[in-house]
Amino acid sequence: MICGFRQRADTTDKTSRRSGVKRFPTMMLRVVAATLIVFCSVQMRSAQAGALTRASAAYARGDYVGAVNVLTPLALRGDANAQAFLGFMYGNGFGVPQAYDAAADLYIQAAIRGNPFGQCMLGLMYDKGHGVPQDLILAYKWLNLAAARAPKRERDYYARLRNAVASKMSPDQIVMGQRLALLWAPGRQ
Repeated sequence: MICGFRQRADTTDKTSRRSGVKRFPTMMLRVVAATLIVFCSVQMRSAQAGALTRASAAYARGDYVGAVNVLTPLALRGDANAQAFLGFMYGNGFGVPQAYDAAADLYIQAAIRGNPFGQCMLGLMYDKGHGVPQDLILAYKWLNLAAARAPKRERDYYARLRNAVASKMSPDQIVMGQRLALLWAPGRQ
């Protein structure tokens, strides 16, 4: 069987040589495939960035339905920025009926992916009990993570929100919230 396969492969090679068709070496195929994958992923990222820009522009001009229409496919594909933005739209009823459950689900997805805005908003949802059971320890955890991961211009605001939640907690609860934040890693709830 193996010999028969070799004969056919050899025959194919001879036929290819006679017809002037050269075979692409396997290594070259792998390089081309890898290049295409990188190119496509860069194109997808820039397309997603363009879509987020379009959604922000639609939101800024008050076209909330247009923003939701742009954000929804991105959020379904797992874009954490789109999930957090769309969660905000659902949480406030912009372009969609206000739905705390949907907002919380989107914030959870964004928070798990490490999006600081999603983490902050999820913390606030836990603080108020909107779309999730009220839980000050989880509120503190997510707000603490948001403050730690946010860019400098947002970090102080997130820290103030975390401290406001901490003012309602016992020292033991704060320690538990800090421990949960320390144990958290992107991709884990």
